[in-house]
Amino acid sequence: MIGLKKILILRLSSIGDIVLTTPIVRCIYRQFPGVEIHFVTKITFKSILDYNPYVHKVHVFGNDISELSETLGGENFDLLIDLHKNLRSRKLKQLLKVKSITFDKINLKKFLAVNFKMLNRLPKKHIVDRYFEALKPIGLENDGYGLDYFISEKDKVDVTQWLPAENKKFVVLVIGGSYTTKKIPINKLIEICSFLTLPIILVGGKEDQGTGEQLKQLFPGVIDTSGRYNFNQSASLIQQCEWVISSDTGMMHIASAFKKKIISLWGNTIPAFGMAPYMPQPENVILEIEGLECRPCSKLGYKGCPLGHFKCMNTIDVSLVKDLY
Repeated sequence: MIGLKKILILRLSSIGDIVLTTPIVRCIYRQFPGVEIHFVTKITFKSILDYNPYVHKVHVFGNDISELSETLGGENFDLLIDLHKNLRSRKLKQLLKVKSITFDKINLKKFLAVNFKMLNRLPKKHIVDRYFEALKPIGLENDGYGLDYFISEKDKVDVTQWLPAENKKFVVLVIGGSYTTKKIPINKLIEICSFLTLPIILVGGKEDQGTGEQLKQLFPGVIDTSGRYNFNQSASLIQQCEWVISSDTGMMHIASAFKKKIISLWGNTIPAFGMAPYMPQPENVILEIEGLECRPCSKLGYKGCPLGHFKCMNTIDVSLVKDLY
């Protein structure tokens, strides 16, 4: 589309969701020479975009998105691309009164899948491809290069502090997650650690330190970094590893951006929601219990299994990790 000089992209949260917008950002930058790209997100997630060379400016807000209206109103955007589609993004669009494009969030279809298990209504299309489909009117095309993630030199972690320089192969095991029902439970983490022969580095937040300590006590060779590093430093560990084992988390998508080999475990959410690793490597494996009558139980997650058994995670066979090389 001729005449697009300044574009505003909205994706307010969270880690993985923002990473999944990066092909759109890159393709706009490359296919519309001279375009200036601005991005709106919550202040918590600003660091995810700080080093993206295709984003000219990141605008952040705390609790109320309307605090950005005056600043953004003076930018004179040609187009607003809403890749979040919620009440907050709608509010900002109303305040700015800029021509906009919004993608189909398929909330109704997800509702039917969660509440009536009508999975056949879900499109067999990744959310990234649905983003591109929504932007066909401006002529944007998918370049096929997948996701991006950029970190600075200061955030790169030297793994030789734990591993010999000649030992370049290790596994990152992601023990964190935004919801308990999306996390790998401790019994499965113990199984995974008992099967693995490659060195293991644990990645998680401060809230996962108890789990990390428990695994460290059982497996003294495990390196626990939970709560020690920020997003980008944890991403640096993923950038350097051979394999990533993760549940449905932002770190899984960062691993996909770095073209890593991924084993993903799926609990209450399902890959059919369109959020599986994008452009997976041939070695990638998705582990899930298909046909479980209570799954999916949420499009997001819960603090605990609503039925108390957590079969979606507890019955996954993780023995294949013993074959990782």
